Amino acid sequence: MSYRLRSSSIINTECSAISKLPFLHNCRVCCCSKNNKKTMEKEDHNLSKFTVTNDPQSFNEKISAIRNAGPSKLQVIADFDATLTRYWINGQRGQSSHGLLQQGNPEYDAKRKALFEYYHPLEYSLTIPHEEKTKLMEEWWGKTHALLIEGGLTYDAIKNSVANANIAFRDGVVELFEFLEERDVPVLIFSAGLADIIEEVLRQKVHRSFKNIKIVSNQMVFNDCGRLVSFKGKLIHSLNKNERALDMAAPLHDQLGDTDGPVTDNASVKQRTNVLLLGDHIGDLGMSDGLNYENRISVGFLNDNIEKNLESYRNAFDIVYLVSEMLLGFITLVLSLSLSLLIFEF
Repeated sequence: MSYRLRSSSIINTECSAISKLPFLHNCRVCCCSKNNKKTMEKEDHNLSKFTVTNDPQSFNEKISAIRNAGPSKLQVIADFDATLTRYWINGQRGQSSHGLLQQGNPEYDAKRKALFEYYHPLEYSLTIPHEEKTKLMEEWWGKTHALLIEGGLTYDAIKNSVANANIAFRDGVVELFEFLEERDVPVLIFSAGLADIIEEVLRQKVHRSFKNIKIVSNQMVFNDCGRLVSFKGKLIHSLNKNERALDMAAPLHDQLGDTDGPVTDNASVKQRTNVLLLGDHIGDLGMSDGLNYENRISVGFLNDNIEKNLESYRNAFDIVYLVSEMLLGFITLVLSLSLSLLIFEF
């Protein structure tokens, strides 16, 4: 397979490893930086086809450093909703792992919706100080969890909610997980939602487990009748889902069955100082807070409002995908190939 670099030079590289990655077929590579944005727009006004990087030199230096250090020093940190999962599904907005939950009790579903409508605008307010907003988020999550317990949520309701939900992984996620598992690279999925729902999505949509994946999220405790009675560990909300939350999260349920080999422990994860971070909000960059990393490549997924948010995303992330439901071809190449690829256009 060949790739075309649209800049001052053209390179073609044959890569046998790509034959294992069917979701990368017919990819085209292009270069776009802040200085040639106008050129890109003249060539094609459909920005959804492009992936943008603001500083190609810095991006390539990070690729080289991570590649030279090898997989033993690498970890992947990923947001779940609208990052690993699709933002659009058959023309409709995909549901989040929290939004898909139906308790089977309309009264309590309505109460949780009312909490969302009150607190969600506060979460994104630019005028509320961080300390005050943190207290509000703790209050919101605490009230929501209390309603789930009081309303008698069952694990069967979670199964049914996922089965009926409009949620799906982006193309390439499973291949990426498999690729990283083969190389013993840990994947930390951070979510302020519910670990049990994410596990159930993995079970129903992927039908297998991965020994290198750890979900850092709020975990439920069910009684023998399958009814929710409490939550494990400390509360994880949207403003504290970072590497410090590793010590806050309890061990995962064994919902997905046994895996071959040990799951990566928290201490060894913290020794991996090269980070590939994936998120769909600028706030997701905080997921690596608490980790003393040497190199970090941040990948942003700009799913909506491109014209409004492109500049801020480009300045915040090392590389930005624009409305692409095909996920991480370039990341797999970064891990495995000696290529200085700047931008991918699917």
